[in-house]
Amino acid sequence: MTFKKASIRTFCMTIMLLLLPATGLYAQGREIPFPQYGKGPTHVFIYTDYFCPPCRATEPLVEPILRDLLKRNTITLTLIDVPYHRLTPLFAKYFLYALKTKNDSDHAFHIRNVLIGATADKNMTTEKHIGELFKSKGIPYTVFEAKPVFDRYNALIKEDHVNATPTCVIVKKGKKESFVGGPDIIAALKRLL
Repeated sequence: MTFKKASIRTFCMTIMLLLLPATGLYAQGREIPFPQYGKGPTHVFIYTDYFCPPCRATEPLVEPILRDLLKRNTITLTLIDVPYHRLTPLFAKYFLYALKTKNDSDHAFHIRNVLIGATADKNMTTEKHIGELFKSKGIPYTVFEAKPVFDRYNALIKEDHVNATPTCVIVKKGKKESFVGGPDIIAALKRLL
């Protein structure tokens, strides 16, 4: 294969990765879960870090609004973990592992709540600890290579210029708006109801 053909192929594969539908990403013919839910015309991207105090305070307030918007088919929701804290990649990986067994919004919200609650446990620092937590909560999970999802997260973080959490990006009728902080995010989401 010539360099030009290889470059075009690489470019096309990158574009396909970035534009895959909500059903998931694919690696070596296997579906990889991606936390995107709903089929509404307005796209909502929620950027959080499990260890961010404002994120932990905001998520329980935002969740019922997001559930309502999903139920009404108003939005397509994407949940993106932003790795500001050193343990966030570990928590994000286990979030994805749990989605591998069941990838729907109710399960995603449940897993996020469990992981947010686990941030208070100073011993929750290893894969073994999170695996034991999931087992104690009856949460099945499947280990897989999550790098393609993390790559997609990084592309979205860069595209949306996210430099703080929590951040919400809403794309409605081709117009993109960003909201930072719990009160602004809640107000923006309520306007979609």
